[in-house]
Amino acid sequence: MSELGLCSRREADAWIANGWVRVDGKVVDVLGTRVAPGARIEIDAAARHEQVARVTVLLHKPIGFVSGQPEPGYRAAIELIDGPNRWEADRAPIRFAPGQRRGLAPAGRLDIDSTGLLVLTQDGRIARLLVGGDGAVEKEYLVRVQGRIAPDGLQRLRHGLRLDGVELRPAKVSWQNEDQLRFVLREGRKRQIRRMCEQVGLEVTGLKRVRIGRVALGALPPGQWRYLGPHERF
Repeated sequence: MSELGLCSRREADAWIANGWVRVDGKVVDVLGTRVAPGARIEIDAAARHEQVARVTVLLHKPIGFVSGQPEPGYRAAIELIDGPNRWEADRAPIRFAPGQRRGLAPAGRLDIDSTGLLVLTQDGRIARLLVGGDGAVEKEYLVRVQGRIAPDGLQRLRHGLRLDGVELRPAKVSWQNEDQLRFVLREGRKRQIRRMCEQVGLEVTGLKRVRIGRVALGALPPGQWRYLGPHERF
């Protein structure tokens, strides 16, 4: 079910346990049941309703907030998801309720000293799409730098660097002005952009994520959030 893109593995377990999955017309409610490759899998409408009700939030994460579990002396980004911090320009037809924070998890992270678009979701399909290792979704960053770049530095940023012994995928990198680069990546290793820049003689002084797939940060103010719109897709 997960491989078919119907849901996440966690959702699949819950749906099976609830009796919401049929294989060739028969209810399957035992976890780990083997299914033939050509079997017809049907999902009960109750599972679809539960999936639609799950929310996805777009947050403009400020510097100083951690994306996931809080660290000593710092706050977690999810603490910003409340009524007063909802962007007044959000037109999504959803009423905020504190219980919506339950199950919200970051689908991809931003360093504590980085800012920009952070996605938090209850939807396992979105989490799998954004965190999966297939590199299907682009992530765009504006990066302020200082220092003198190596003669072949720009080309190496685009392709040819290695981190943790692994060759990085090709990236789109270009100068926006004399002290700012634009990065478009299809992977997200720990502190990847900062470490890439270090290898070519640059120090990152500011990093902002402005787009994930087809969803842009836009005019969303720092520290505020909005719902992913019903017609928006990554």
